[in-house]
Parts: sequence; structure tokens; C-alpha cells
Amino acid sequence: MTQTALNLKTAPSHVVLAAAGKTVLRPGGRAATEQLFQWANFQPGETVLELASGLGNSVIALAKRYNIQVVGIEKDPDRVAIAQADARSAGVEHLVRFMEGNIFQLETLSESFDYVLAEAILTMQVSAGKAKILAGIRDRLNIGGKFLSHELLARDHLESLHQDLKQAMHVNATPLTDADWINTFHQVGLTVTQQQTGAMKLLDPIQVLQDEGVGHTVQIVWNMLTQPVLRDRILTMRRVLTQHQADLGYIALCAVREL
Repeated sequence: MTQTALNLKTAPSHVVLAAAGKTVLRPGGRAATEQLFQWANFQPGETVLELASGLGNSVIALAKRYNIQVVGIEKDPDRVAIAQADARSAGVEHLVRFMEGNIFQLETLSESFDYVLAEAILTMQVSAGKAKILAGIRDRLNIGGKFLSHELLARDHLESLHQDLKQAMHVNATPLTDADWINTFHQVGLTVTQQQTGAMKLLDPIQVLQDEGVGHTVQIVWNMLTQPVLRDRILTMRRVLTQHQADLGYIALCAVREL
């Protein structure tokens, strides 16, 4: 999908941010993702499934960095094709595979994995959707396998937080408290063994610079300056995140399938 085909007034927040040039769309930024990788302690030859792998950046980076086998599942066939081409260009086509698929239908996969990675996906689902995806994740994990998760955290005022996020971001963002996230995992047979929480600073200028680097940050600023609709959407998101900063954060979780 090209940016010219987008209706930026109604597009979901992650699509708008990507159109602006933002590459890191996770609530805790690169630092929270790195924490997940430390907990995982990947070993050469192990297997990873990443949900909603997009253009394949994370899949390719994981394969190159840890010499592990990584499968990315993505619903957009155009993105799958781009990811496959990028993997060939990166010289890791022997380590990675991309497939078109639905994260609500993980039972269609016949293989199991040492790890499943999903970031900023579960928050966007209602309770039944969270449970459906998590059950699929559990079934795709080997016994003793780890689920690496990175999501939005709600601390208080959940109803007003939900409504304001939905209006500003045009997605049904439903973050949970830390206790509710842990319980939701537990209900499908995933036991949380490690967790970390922190502030939600997705659109904080300092974190944007840390996550994106100088070049990408300059491009994001330029795109906002030259595209009024894009600028208005992003500033609206930032106002809501700032308004709820006391009640909103991120949570990184490592959970194990024990049975």
C-alpha cells in the first residue's frame, strides 16, 4: 500500500506513524524489545515465530544477529513479497521464511517453535480476541517455549483511557493492568516468568530520536511539516498520550508454556 492510497484522516495510528516515516511503533521503544531478547537468550539453531511481521525488519535482524530460524506471519501479501526480497538481499533467505496468514488462525501452522514474538498486537483486541490469539500462541510453542510480548499497560481510569485512545488512534486500543495481563496469559496456559513496566513515550521527542536516529527523525519532522493532515493526526495522538501519561505505560512480558 502506498501513502497516496491512504486516507490519513481515518487510518489507524500505526499506519499514520508509518506514513510519517516512523519505524519503531512499539510502546516501550527499542529498549523494551531488547529486554525481551535478553530474557529469551536465543541460541543458534533455535526457532522463532513473529506475528504480524510487516516488512520483515525484525525477522531479518533476528536471523542475522542470533543465527536462528525465524518465520514471519503477515496478512498483507504485498508486505510478504517485499520481506522475502529483502531477506534475499540481506543474505538470510536460508534462515527466514515469510508467509501470508492470519494471526487469529495460527492453528493452520503445522510446526511448533521455541519462541513466539508479538509486539503491540494484543492491545488492539477485545478480550475474546486476546484469548483467541494467545491460545494459538500457546499451541504453537514447544513445551518450555517462551512467548515474548510487549504491549500497552493501563494503570488507572481504564474506561476513559480506552475511549480517548480509540478516538485519537482510530483503533480499539484496550490496554490492561499488569495483573490483568498476567491473568489473561495464565488463563490460556502461559505462565509469566519475567516482566518489566515503564513509561509510554512512543511520541516523546527524546525517545523518537533514540529509537529512530537522527536521519529518520529529521524525515519524520519534515513529513509532519509538509503534510498538515499527517501533522494533525500525530499531534492529536501525542496530546492524548500526554493527557494520560500517569495512567498509561508499556509492559514487557516473558511467559512459558509449561504443559
